[in-house]
Amino acid sequence: MNSQLSAILNSIGLLILRLGMGGYMLTHGWGKVQRVYAGNLDDFGDPLGIGSGVSLVLVAFAEFVCAILVMLGLLTRLACFPIVFTMAVAAFIAHADDPWILSQGMPSKQPALTYLIPFLALMFTGAGRYSLDKLLFRRKPR
Repeated sequence: MNSQLSAILNSIGLLILRLGMGGYMLTHGWGKVQRVYAGNLDDFGDPLGIGSGVSLVLVAFAEFVCAILVMLGLLTRLACFPIVFTMAVAAFIAHADDPWILSQGMPSKQPALTYLIPFLALMFTGAGRYSLDKLLFRRKPR
């Protein structure tokens, strides 16, 4: 396979990953956005000790706003960081005592890690050629 076709296929793969995982994260965060707008800030977890309201707003930002940015491929590497951080806190602090794998509907680290891993990969790869990053921040040829 020639290198140009390989680059196109890689970028299509990154587009699918961004749209798929970003879309799932967006729907995951929508409920939290609704809670923020409804003013239900007090009963959210506070795993970092910064206050449940602040925690909810930051999680809603990561899971909703940053997911939209990832889907658009806009500031992708930067937008992935809050998502990865949020999912790491969920997996290793909020669910610290829970098992690694889902079992019979019990809480576990698995859902958070299932989100964390692809967004961590996108932090390293970037959005690919089919993105606003590529359109807006295209490097000039040398």
